[in-house]
Amino acid sequence: MKILIADKLSPTALAELEALGASLRNEPDLKAEELPAAIGDSEVLIVRSTKVSAEAIAAGAQLGLIVRAGAGVNTIDVAEASARGIHVANCPGKNKDAVAELTIGLLVAADRRIVDACTDLRAGAWKKKVYSKAPGLRGRTLGILGMGAIGQSVADIARSMGMEVIAWSRSLTPVKAQQFGVGFCDSPEAVASAADALTVHLAATPDTKGMLNQALLGHMKDGAILINTSRGNLHDTEALKWAIREKGLRVALDVYEPEPAATDPDFADTELASMITGTPHIGASTDQASEAIALEAAAVVRAYRDTGKPLHPVNARAKSGSGLSLAVRHYNKVGVLAGVLDRLRDSGVNIEEMENSIFAGGKAALCTLTLDHRPSEEVLKSIAAADHVISASLNEA
Repeated sequence: MKILIADKLSPTALAELEALGASLRNEPDLKAEELPAAIGDSEVLIVRSTKVSAEAIAAGAQLGLIVRAGAGVNTIDVAEASARGIHVANCPGKNKDAVAELTIGLLVAADRRIVDACTDLRAGAWKKKVYSKAPGLRGRTLGILGMGAIGQSVADIARSMGMEVIAWSRSLTPVKAQQFGVGFCDSPEAVASAADALTVHLAATPDTKGMLNQALLGHMKDGAILINTSRGNLHDTEALKWAIREKGLRVALDVYEPEPAATDPDFADTELASMITGTPHIGASTDQASEAIALEAAAVVRAYRDTGKPLHPVNARAKSGSGLSLAVRHYNKVGVLAGVLDRLRDSGVNIEEMENSIFAGGKAALCTLTLDHRPSEEVLKSIAAADHVISASLNEA
């Protein structure tokens, strides 16, 4: 197996991949625009922040798996990969503690104006009276948009600090909210209106793009804190600037839209930088998180090598649209399944998934085929009557 690693992975993860017998090309400084020419005959591509374009995917004639060594996959053209039958997988949950820790750090920094105080101190200004004024966080309400692994971790830390926590998420119910120890809100607007500080932990999707817009920010209390450590395209940058000027919002960001490449030393929006507490997209960048993510990326590749399917696939269809599966019990003989497939092909039935399990002793097997539509009774009877077929039954979900 040939693997191209286009971002930095830990030495431990590299050793794990080498132990699989893989041929590694480790090019951690590869830029997105260089990827199409570099991908060559690689069967697996592993990236962290490097963007994987449709052009890069098309250049990988042997490519079967793209692994994002992180949680989100918005830097990968998943639609193009799906159209070409290429698995895309990620490493969810492995960076949750790191992102949660930075979120809480930004929360405290925004409340206590730590960045401004440090900047003044380094400039030789002792402004004790100015920076002694802060609302404080104990007893305040933290609103969370998105209660996945990171949102839950943030909630746990905030509650340990004596904060009240309320939340909204598409899958959150009053029962789940009670289990998480947070108050349930039925909309993002309800969270924004009630929160003294608001933090967002949602995936970047068409539905979440730009959701932190002027309308939503307008619901927030004057002087409240807003934190985004998820993805830059979740917020509207001009709306943030408006909210800072008009509502006195204290904004803390780790992500931006657009963002420079990891190797680019320049950040263009100096106006925004002067208005916020900010970090350069380092949420998942602790040694602990990097090691955990890298090892999980190796586990994803191992599963793909052993089974043909990776761990944590993001572009596999949940199930066939027809809900039809054909179970064929058969003797473990050469050509049995070929005959079944021929009959289905000749009748115009497409096979969307297939799994064959051999029973102990190796004499019999069960093949389950997911079909795109129902075969005729004549076809089913011909399959059931074929040589070395024990039985054939059609099941509908």
